Amino acid sequence: MASFLLILVFLLCYLLHVKFPLGVPSNELVGCTGVAKKGRMGLVIVHDCSKTLDGSTEELRSALSHKKEKLAITSIHTLDPATVLSLFRRMIDEDCELLNLGDRPEKLIITEIAVPPVPIRPSVFVGGGGGRMSNEDSITCILKNIVNTNSILKGTLQSGEPLAKCFDCWQHLQLQVVEYINSDAPCLIDSQHRGLIQRLKGKTGRFRGNLSGKRTEYTGRTVISPDPNLRITEVAIPILMARVLTYPERVSYYNIEKLRQCIRNGPHKHPGANFILQPDGTKLHLKYCDRRIAARDLKYGCIVERHLEDGDIVLFNRQPSLHRMSIMSHRARIMPWRTLRFNESVCNPYNADFDGDEMNLHVPQTEEARTEALMLMGVQNNLCTPKNGEILVASTQDFLTSSFLITRKDSFYDRSSFTLLCSYLGDAMENIDLPTPALIKPIELWTGKQLFSVLVRPNAFTKVYLNLGVREKICTKKCALTVEDKTSEAVHDAMCPNDGFVYFRNSELLSGQVGKKTLGE
Repeated sequence: MASFLLILVFLLCYLLHVKFPLGVPSNELVGCTGVAKKGRMGLVIVHDCSKTLDGSTEELRSALSHKKEKLAITSIHTLDPATVLSLFRRMIDEDCELLNLGDRPEKLIITEIAVPPVPIRPSVFVGGGGGRMSNEDSITCILKNIVNTNSILKGTLQSGEPLAKCFDCWQHLQLQVVEYINSDAPCLIDSQHRGLIQRLKGKTGRFRGNLSGKRTEYTGRTVISPDPNLRITEVAIPILMARVLTYPERVSYYNIEKLRQCIRNGPHKHPGANFILQPDGTKLHLKYCDRRIAARDLKYGCIVERHLEDGDIVLFNRQPSLHRMSIMSHRARIMPWRTLRFNESVCNPYNADFDGDEMNLHVPQTEEARTEALMLMGVQNNLCTPKNGEILVASTQDFLTSSFLITRKDSFYDRSSFTLLCSYLGDAMENIDLPTPALIKPIELWTGKQLFSVLVRPNAFTKVYLNLGVREKICTKKCALTVEDKTSEAVHDAMCPNDGFVYFRNSELLSGQVGKKTLGE
């Protein structure tokens, strides 16, 4: 609507500032005749001849001095739709081509109204028996009023009624057409109907409420909270939610015993099941049947709608979904309590915080959907934004603080503390080779830098060779000067007295306190 008014005002300004008399070529300009702007009520456009946009006032005064109307230069004209339509029809095709118009400008003025089909404006029947009545939709009521007012206006013009009465009827018709399109227009007072624009815009409108937003099954929504002990690819799901959200798993030789136990547990005990779908299409509700018999009679090919369990693929989303990383796939971790929890390092792509935000959970129902979600939407495959390659999933908050403190020069750990920290690094099934302690006597002590070296390369069979040099914020500009080249004053970053240059050599941290520039965004 705003772009339509802008085009309309632009065309009127073009017609009013540069006159094109009939039969006169478009290159013969007469001069500026004032400005055109939208009227107070919004239904007309005001043409003010007393205000000019350029230095052609004297030219205009000279042209108007030959007319009988002495006050023409200060007059204000109201441009109603009929006048504007007449001006547009007088434009020649050369002018339309000059203004880069794809069609005739008179089509911008509404002379006919499109009537939507009945499914767009259905009737609502109330009452019962023989006294049923229908309440018509607001669009139908407005269209009925427009047709009645248009018929009255035709009769008024044909019977030769006074011009004032015809003008009032015509103004009333314009107001009804405005109400049909936009019932919130400033020229309308306390409109009780919803126009076409009101049905399209907003959260409950046609686009966001019906086309983009739909109610779906196998979804959940609750408040989010942080859990730094989870992997970045995991999301903690409450048991109450896991008992409602199910996944249809087909019975085979490899999972029949597990599914039989789920059937015995039933719908109220996790991990359990809610339904059994037989090959002939029969659906058995486990809440109202003998679960022991159902588990005994379970056959290959049946589909069991079991509860969510650890490792299932789910989609995690936070609104508004502004970019691709607003919805990603995670692995489920069924845990107690009532909130959805995930590692706070994944807050950035979701633009989430923990001040009461809620997020959505979707459970894919087919193996193909799970595969697509894992390969295309997995967190591990979306660490960088496609916009500029910036890292989105990175360490933040306490992760950076603890890493900075652990890698200080004076951070030492005995064998029990060092092995305890190593046990938290990853999978418990992974072998860890303890490095040679930094101090042997009087007791064996390991540094925090050695802990990070174990994190990058836990054992000799891990083929990870990291070579990296990063200047942290605490690194001074000139740490030391080389003796060989005093003229260039080259800097030895690795000899920083503040230990601010992080240097990895073959996956071993040799110097530096690991901070935000190394681990952060």
